[in-house]
Amino acid sequence: MTKLTRRAFAATAAAAAASAGLRPSFAQANYPSRPVTVVVPWGAGGGTDATARIVAALLEKDLGQPFNVVNRTGGSGVVGHSAIATGAPDGYTIGMITVEITMMHWQGLTELKPASYTPLALMNEDPPGVQVKADSPYKTVKELADAIKAGPPGKFKASGTGQGGIWHLALVGWLQAMGLKADHVPWVPSNGAAPAMQDLAAGGIDIVTCSVPEARAMLDAGKARSLAVMSPQRNPAFKDVPTLKEAMGIDYNTGAWRGIAAPKGLPADIAGKLTAALKKAYDSKEFKDFMNARGFGMIWGDAAQFAKFMEEGDKKMGVAMKAAGLARA
Repeated sequence: MTKLTRRAFAATAAAAAASAGLRPSFAQANYPSRPVTVVVPWGAGGGTDATARIVAALLEKDLGQPFNVVNRTGGSGVVGHSAIATGAPDGYTIGMITVEITMMHWQGLTELKPASYTPLALMNEDPPGVQVKADSPYKTVKELADAIKAGPPGKFKASGTGQGGIWHLALVGWLQAMGLKADHVPWVPSNGAAPAMQDLAAGGIDIVTCSVPEARAMLDAGKARSLAVMSPQRNPAFKDVPTLKEAMGIDYNTGAWRGIAAPKGLPADIAGKLTAALKKAYDSKEFKDFMNARGFGMIWGDAAQFAKFMEEGDKKMGVAMKAAGLARA
């Protein structure tokens, strides 16, 4: 066989493979060969954004190509999650999906579900806190709770994420645990914890139920105070913040999670390469130091474990949201 004939044969074989829906193995072996976009469904400065940026930096360091974080906010998280799901399944669009993907479809906001993605790795989980403005007259969560109970519905306003998001559901669960209706404290939707905390500091709202690590910038700046955490244990990074059970005798816990996913249909070898790189990032001193310094919780799940985690969480959220009246009819 001549060199020209061999080249023609190779070209024909590659074309045949492409027409059959197969990707040449050399493309996958060389992945990534160009920059990768990392979509974040929430605003810059929040916990999701911060976690995504350290992960992207570590992937870039390991895989040798830029991993560029892009914030795609709006629609209570639908815009960014859609951008991840509708990207080409070639490994060059990935993103950080959050607990809201197990919640938004129950509200009828989107048809996207955990099964709409190729899961790669679960990397973070955090409980919500109860934050107030620094000059709030309420020094403890019990004082705040007593004022909420004593006041008429609508006296206080809260925020932290989109309508029906995890921090909203955290507020609803807390209110219900106190024997109040889910809408006793109206929810003001936001594009994440960072803008909600800014609104809190400016006096536009009264309570933010995001995680304490997400509130840290405003806490450290002396513009807000955290009164409690909705978790079985205190966060070691915020050891002075009591649990709801300690402060009020209410045994109510919930939490948010974040993981990396790609569009559905990502080739198995590219998915495997990304999961391996994400595990390396998770195990690194840089990642652990970054997360510990901010009080962010760390939890690892590989692709299969992440898929199961989301499936179970989706069922639980459906039950919880229906009970809270947040699910569509």
